[in-house]
Amino acid sequence: VFFISLSLQLIPLIGFISVGLGSAVLYLLRLALYSPDVSWDRKNNPEPWNKLSPTDQYKFLAVSTDYKSLKKDRPSF
Repeated sequence: VFFISLSLQLIPLIGFISVGLGSAVLYLLRLALYSPDVSWDRKNNPEPWNKLSPTDQYKFLAVSTDYKSLKKDRPSF
């Protein structure tokens, strides 16, 4: 009886740990796949940050920046 009540009390803990680990894994996958700092194909695209337009949002959360109204302020290579 003691082990059954203990296992029922551990269910929320296991759930919260699973949600935390899952969100951490999803965020790391997002960083690895969509970050302009990561280059998986160095032969065809050695500098992926040069191909970004000024309106591309690469930050996870942009609080006060409207990326639609930005203009290009860097030289083209």
